Amino acid sequence: MKPLMTFGGLLGFGIGVSLGLIQQSDWPTILWRSAVAAYAAGWLMRWWGQIWMQGLKEVGEERLAAARARAAEIDRKHKV
Repeated sequence: MKPLMTFGGLLGFGIGVSLGLIQQSDWPTILWRSAVAAYAAGWLMRWWGQIWMQGLKEVGEERLAAARARAAEIDRKHKV
């Protein structure tokens, strides 16, 4: 989760600097806005990453349950 949050922070900071330079703002304003953008983007990437990992976990559990059900069905057919 930390790498995803770090990536979000770097992405937010880069976007903040880019937009500040496009607007031709002074450097203290660019850095302040970029820091806020980095915080927001890092937080959002962390939130999204948690949702994404939960979804992957659920899909894995469903696939495992389906595989176990297929194995049990095959065992029943061979025992009869």
